[in-house]
Amino acid sequence: MIISNVKICSYILAIFLTPPGVVSFSNPIAFLGHYSSSFVNAKIPTSLRAAVGTPGSFKGALIFDCDGVILETEELHRLAYNAAFDAADLKIDGETVEWSVSYYDKLVNTVGGGKGKMFYHFRNTTGAFPTSGSKSAPSTQEEEIALVDELQKYKTNVYKDFIEEKAVCRPGVLELMDEALADPSIAVGVCSASTKEAVSKVLDVTLGDERKKSLDVCILGDDVSKLKPDPMIYITASEKLQIDPNLCVVVEDSLIGLKAAKGAGMKCLITYTKSTEKEDFFGSGADAKVSDLGSAAVTLDKLFGANNILTGSDV
Repeated sequence: MIISNVKICSYILAIFLTPPGVVSFSNPIAFLGHYSSSFVNAKIPTSLRAAVGTPGSFKGALIFDCDGVILETEELHRLAYNAAFDAADLKIDGETVEWSVSYYDKLVNTVGGGKGKMFYHFRNTTGAFPTSGSKSAPSTQEEEIALVDELQKYKTNVYKDFIEEKAVCRPGVLELMDEALADPSIAVGVCSASTKEAVSKVLDVTLGDERKKSLDVCILGDDVSKLKPDPMIYITASEKLQIDPNLCVVVEDSLIGLKAAKGAGMKCLITYTKSTEKEDFFGSGADAKVSDLGSAAVTLDKLFGANNILTGSDV
């Protein structure tokens, strides 16, 4: 990573603003190679961001979704849901509840959040809630919520185990995030509709402790009352950062995430996955679309600078 003269000046300024002995700037940004299944914890100095970049002072914000953007997790989610359904012995009219790849792809592009997906399935797709072993199907809304809560809890535990075993960060994500973290004028955040317990595990494994602590904002599904495609999560992020939404660039992978970002008045770069590659992103207002951040060599300059790619077309 090449540190410009502007960055060097920023580091010098941060040194003067930081009390002696608090932090060493001998290696402000650890070098990261191409992605792999083993992640390097770059030493991003949190005091630098605290001293130079604070809410209300940012000139731009780069906000990442988690699932499908930082790493491809949708298949892991699907397998974890099916494991929960199997453990609970869920059946509707004698048929085992199981989500196929094609059906889960539909859910990913229709409903935000895990519980929302289950409610959508039982209320909209099947029109009935399942029995669970010897237990009859829920007969009240309270019982429906209780069943979904239990399924989500079991699913999350299975998913966390999968993350430990199989998580692989998508190309270019860490490089772009580190470049942004090194720029005190750019806020960096994560906004995900998934539960705090699930996302925290993903961020621990993929970003490492230093990057995670260096985020300027992190808003998860438990933190907001309305999930994507509602724009609340991104509106909340801009409010916390005290920045105009028009100065924010969101990296998303799905239609519901795109709709949430555009609904908040932000620009949106799509990094599609196998589950979402056939969606009409430009028809819903996407500002750019790439297969992944690495192959498209996405940098801050391409998002906020003279070589801006957010022109409403493929890159």
